[in-house]
Amino acid sequence: MKDPIKVAIIDDHPMVITGIQNMLAPCPHIEMIATYESGDNLLQDLAGQQPDVLLLDIQLPGMKGDELAEKIRQQWPAVKILAMTGFDTPFYVRNMLEKGCLGYLLKNTVQATLVHAIETVNRGETYIDEALKEQLLQHVLKIKKPAAANTPPVLTRREKDILRLIVQEYTSQEIADTLFLSLRTIEKYRLNMLQKLHVRNTAGLVKAAISMGITE
Repeated sequence: MKDPIKVAIIDDHPMVITGIQNMLAPCPHIEMIATYESGDNLLQDLAGQQPDVLLLDIQLPGMKGDELAEKIRQQWPAVKILAMTGFDTPFYVRNMLEKGCLGYLLKNTVQATLVHAIETVNRGETYIDEALKEQLLQHVLKIKKPAAANTPPVLTRREKDILRLIVQEYTSQEIADTLFLSLRTIEKYRLNMLQKLHVRNTAGLVKAAISMGITE
């Protein structure tokens, strides 16, 4: 009999962790070896033991999921990462795969899909949630089309407000507090601007803002 697949979870919501544990409990070929609620604890533990598959939440306090994925890929490349999230946007899928994840799964998945995703990633193969494959394909086809020459992106008033605060080095949480919005809403605005302005990170947003004359 083959050794069971050793799995660990990192998610800052205990109910999510408990739910995943309950879904995997009936599976004799999958062994849950650890759970974590912070990136720091995970990185400390990985120095001593590594799972075969790590179920990684994207939105974590402190160090974000893509930062963790990149660190893990560099230090423990044998750990296969399966991102689990509620974000069903192609940008996040591509970003997490580029950072070293082998799979991307939505948190509303059923048990059979979760088990299949873990098995697939454990074999070193890529798994993308079926609900996202068509979106990802359309996104890839769209970005391959030549953009209209010299067509400036159009930002909403709220996006401009957020961009000004980003230029002023406000964190996402500080922006949310200043504008009386939720952190999740700010992250969605940030994602939309990354896509509109065709940049990859905060530095790119700042450069775009300066070139558009959107500063303080």
